[in-house]
Amino acid sequence: MNAPRPIDIVLHKRSRELEIGYADGTRYRLPAEYLRVHSPSAEVQGHGKPVLVGGKRPVAITAVQPVGRYAVKLVFDDGHDTGLFSWDVLDDLGRNHSRYWAEYERRLAKMGMSRDSEVVTLAALTPRKYTPPRPPQKPGSNS
Repeated sequence: MNAPRPIDIVLHKRSRELEIGYADGTRYRLPAEYLRVHSPSAEVQGHGKPVLVGGKRPVAITAVQPVGRYAVKLVFDDGHDTGLFSWDVLDDLGRNHSRYWAEYERRLAKMGMSRDSEVVTLAALTPRKYTPPRPPQKPGSNS
């Protein structure tokens, strides 16, 4: 992907948002929580399978550090600072914000997790009885 290079990156500490502006007038305001849980770091992206991160509603970005001419490193107040947000990653996160956020909330709910706590609820850990599928009946059998 060859995303355009932002011409403006502004950290809004009070609203905990990162604003990214482009030459064509496109602007994205991305919440710190969204950027934290979608970090391109190995900690979040895992090794081929992204890790679901909960409990990051209150997180804030404390610093935005340029990395060459291709990325920024975001430093979060929870100690996370290993993801490099390339221009491609920022553009993708901006363009797909609504879809990615809805998917994130759906995954949290499915796992019994919360934006307010990293702890999985006990209901999500309750074992469920496995019922194997019934084998197909043979024609003419009355079972």
